[in-house]
Amino acid sequence: MRPLIGLSGRRWPVSRLGNFVPPAMSELSFDLHFADYGRSVALAGGVPVELTRDADVDEIMSHLDGLVLSGGADVDPTHYEAAPHDQLGETEPDRDEWEFALYAAARAKGIPVLAICRGFQLVNVAHGGTLNQHVELDDGAGHPQWEIDGRTATHSVSCRSSSLTAQVVGGSLEVNSLHHQTLATLGEDLSVGAVASDGVVESFYTSDESVLAVQWHPELLRVPDPTFVWLVKAAIEVED
Repeated sequence: MRPLIGLSGRRWPVSRLGNFVPPAMSELSFDLHFADYGRSVALAGGVPVELTRDADVDEIMSHLDGLVLSGGADVDPTHYEAAPHDQLGETEPDRDEWEFALYAAARAKGIPVLAICRGFQLVNVAHGGTLNQHVELDDGAGHPQWEIDGRTATHSVSCRSSSLTAQVVGGSLEVNSLHHQTLATLGEDLSVGAVASDGVVESFYTSDESVLAVQWHPELLRVPDPTFVWLVKAAIEVED
């Protein structure tokens, strides 16, 4: 059987859809999962499962073989004991708590995790690391690139030799840049896998190599992207 890969997502009030929503539905909420994550899992050979936060986390995890922590809002800086920056973006405290719990349950079960953009940041914080809450667009590595199609690579990253990241994606690659926060201090039990030309950490992994985190959005680049191929392969190996 193909491995089941859980996908985290956002939860928004229906009112964010504006005039599209009739008044009778204005107090409802909806779960948002960008299709590219599920598509990438499926094309890599896994079965994507869009997760809801209404189910018990441990029960959810008992059925899964792998986990994707997806992109989205900024992690609340209170989780790394920092005051909010004046350029801090939207935060979603309920999602923070849910995804920290998902990550802890995945680690306890020993299944592989692919953490993307916000997920990269959340995992670093889960390991005791900190974040730079805002960086401006520059002419070097270019964080962020909001005005460019996310499917377009905008800068290069260099992978450290012998790292898990290098094993998965190669020595260097071109990536997109859809983040305005960066890693400040690296969390415990994490190793740097790739950096941008300005030294910003773009990937890290755990010492047991069961968690791979990338700051870019691989689901918008190659199809299937090597990071998703790694995740599905690692999930199959755990099953065996």
